[in-house]
This record gives sequence, structure tokens and C-alpha cells, in this order.
Amino acid sequence: MAAAPQNDNVTHALAGAGGGILSMVLTYPLITLSTRAQVESKKADSKFSDAVQKIIAREGVAGLYSGINSALFGISVTNFVYYYWYEWTRSFFEAAAVKAGRASKKLTTVESMIAGAIAGSATVVLTNPIWVVNTRVTTYKHDASADLEAGVKPVAPPGRRPSTLATLMALLQREGPQALFSGVMPALVLVINPILQYTLFEQMKNAVERRRKVTPTIAFFLGALGKLFATSVTYPYITVKSQMHVASGSSKKEGMSQTLNRVVREEGYAGLYKGIGPKVTQSVLTAAFLFAFKDVLFDQIVKLRAGRKIAAK
Repeated sequence: MAAAPQNDNVTHALAGAGGGILSMVLTYPLITLSTRAQVESKKADSKFSDAVQKIIAREGVAGLYSGINSALFGISVTNFVYYYWYEWTRSFFEAAAVKAGRASKKLTTVESMIAGAIAGSATVVLTNPIWVVNTRVTTYKHDASADLEAGVKPVAPPGRRPSTLATLMALLQREGPQALFSGVMPALVLVINPILQYTLFEQMKNAVERRRKVTPTIAFFLGALGKLFATSVTYPYITVKSQMHVASGSSKKEGMSQTLNRVVREEGYAGLYKGIGPKVTQSVLTAAFLFAFKDVLFDQIVKLRAGRKIAAK
């Protein structure tokens, strides 16, 4: 049986992309803090407030938003692809449930996990290059002397952070296109993050819907709970992915297991959880805002399309 109409999937994808952009803008400084903590040495660790003050003193408030252009582009593409494939798979399962005569069309736990796996894998393959560039911009440290010794042009003038385009071009010239897929293996492992998040969200949402309507406020808290659980479980691989994103240009190439073992050897298991405070806070808030915004945006997009159809008649 056919899946839901293409327009329905696109509407969900557009709502997810819009919700992702809005939530990213609100929480981006926390991404900057957690990403830098993940790739810096243990000696560089500091308290949340100290880290904020250091970045502002060194780079100004704009330092908290370094790489936001690529991040907004990345989250819009990521969410569009994810929600398109997630809704397509959901529609397929719901249609199959009707055909089989099942009492409820709601996704089972297994079906939610399969939908998340399909959507997550497609998203990782298509968007990994975006996040590699974003991580490079966010963690960029200017070292003109090292660039000159290596016989390459500095990515940015002294005291200035490189643009997303300059970072991309420098990466391609110095390391080749394959560098855009560094960290793709831990990213694929991290597909379990949205699987856990959306499966838990869907099951909690189904439970709530049996008693009352799910409002944006309820969706906010359900999204927060789902993301809190998923990020706490998968955080070590988030650290490994970030380190692989910035290390692909070094002479010593490392795979996922090698990076994992090195971090444990050099910094102990605590090293796998560097920056977890701001990351969990950011992830939970982003997911909460996303689910709240997505429902509102979905309704608005549906109304807008309906209005255009009426006007066209």
C-alpha cells in the first residue's frame, strides 16, 4: 500500500527544518561550549561560567556564535531529510497496519525504532560534510606560523575567525573530499540517539493522547525527556565524532575505536564526557523547542497551503 501523499511528508520536513532553525538560534552558545570542550585537552577544561567569560574576553560575544551559519544550514538540511524519511516510513507502517486490520495505526516501539534508523542513516550520509565544516569553524585556532611552515595559505587573517566557505575550501585543498566524511562511523553509531529520542517521544505521546490533546507545551516536555535520555546514553560517541572531525588533517589518522581508546588512555573515562553539561542542556532545550515549534509550524504551513489552494480556484 502506498505511503502518505508526498505533500504531507514535505510539510512535516519543512516544519522540522523551521523548528530546528529556531531552536538552534536560541541554544547555539551551548553548542560552541560543548564542542570546544570535546576537542580540547583535559587541561583546557573549565567551569561553564569561566568558559563563557574566556570566549567573550578573547573573541567577543560573536565567539559564542562562531560557525552558526553552517550550523543553521546544517540543522535545516538535517531536519528536513530526517523528518521527510521519518514521516514517509511512519506512513508506510500506518498504511500496513490498516491493510492488516490492526486496531490501532499508532507505531509500535519496534516500528518507531525502524523509522528512526532509516531516517537517521539517510541524514548522516547526506549531512556529515556540513557538520565537519561546522566543527572546524567552531574550534578554529589561528596559527599562521604553522600554516606557513606547512607551505599553505592561512585560512583567515590573524585575529579573525574564518568563514564557512573559507574553511570548506581550505579543507578540500589540504585534505581532499574524503575529509568531509571523517567521523561518519561514530555518526552512524549515533543514529541510535534519535532512535531512542523519537521512540521514547512517540510512546510517551501516545500515552498522553489517550487522556488528552498534546499541546506545544506538553510536546516541549516530552521532547526534553526523550533527548535527555538519548544524549546521556550516547554522549561518548558524540565526543569521538567531534575529535575525528578536527583531527582528519593531522598526520596520524585514527579510526573510531582508536580515538575512543586514546581518549580513555589519556584522560580516563571522564574524558569521554567532556562538555556534557552544556551539551545535555543544549540538546534537551533544542529538542524541547523543536517539538514545540514543529507542531505550530506544521499547522501554519497546512493553513498556508490551504489558503493558496482556495485563492487559486
